[in-house]
Amino acid sequence: MKKVAVLMGGWSAEREVSLDSGRACAAALERCGYEVIPVDVERNIASVLEVMAPDVCFNALHGRYGEDGTVQGVLEVLGIPYTHSGVMASAIAMDKPKAKTLFKAAGLRCAEGRIVTRKEVLDGAEYEKPFVIKPLNEGSSVGVTIILDNENRTLQDIPWTFGNEVLIETYIPGREIQVAVMGDQALGAVEIKPLGRFYDYEAKYTAGKAEHLMPAPLPQDRYNEVLQMAVTAHQVLGCKGVSRSDFRLDDLNGDGQGDFYILETNTQPGMTELSLVPEIAAHMGISFEELVRWMVEDASCER
Repeated sequence: MKKVAVLMGGWSAEREVSLDSGRACAAALERCGYEVIPVDVERNIASVLEVMAPDVCFNALHGRYGEDGTVQGVLEVLGIPYTHSGVMASAIAMDKPKAKTLFKAAGLRCAEGRIVTRKEVLDGAEYEKPFVIKPLNEGSSVGVTIILDNENRTLQDIPWTFGNEVLIETYIPGREIQVAVMGDQALGAVEIKPLGRFYDYEAKYTAGKAEHLMPAPLPQDRYNEVLQMAVTAHQVLGCKGVSRSDFRLDDLNGDGQGDFYILETNTQPGMTELSLVPEIAAHMGISFEELVRWMVEDASCER
């Protein structure tokens, strides 16, 4: 029987969601017959795992330190196989500007944008509306703010606690499409219709805040196109295991014929009861237990 340490919690802005994901995955792995040890990750995680000596680590951490290559590097040093992507893919995917560079090189369309320093913002830097501001390396839409044409707010009006640099991008109107990839195969695409302005942190993790249309109601050729784009993103970043790529469809005519823009690829997609990857997998006939079992059996080190 494999001993599986489920890493969850941590100290990122996404701690509570990570705990939800970890508990759900730990319960499912127990139902699958594994010996499961839930671990609320603290900064002594290396010494904890050395004593515990698990066969596999199921990485249910979200946000910084958990999906940016940090904990992956620790696990590489310890030689413990782990789920999801490795050090480099995790680090690049979490760094939005670097990921966009690779996406563009692979022919994927991205929103135009630039990085400005917090000092430039305070000194009066501006950007043509509508635009979006994002932290360079947070997940789950943490810190994301949209400024539309009819708003009087400026960059200077937005509180900022995410470091010295700010990513500013042109806002892409349209439809929110998200695609799950498992291995090198796209599982399917879901359309998200948030009740608020966009699919923010609250909408992602609060029941009733967004409508999920599965499968995404697109013409078949466009559906296949966005699936292939997600696979391309997964591969160009060097992802392993399961990923989820987020897109905007600039569909002003409502016929599904606009342009797809990739927003980001998540190497540690959520595994809560509201999360999209389990929902997409279930639509394809893959149960939650089958999904987490596949992740454990796919686990490895890069070295």
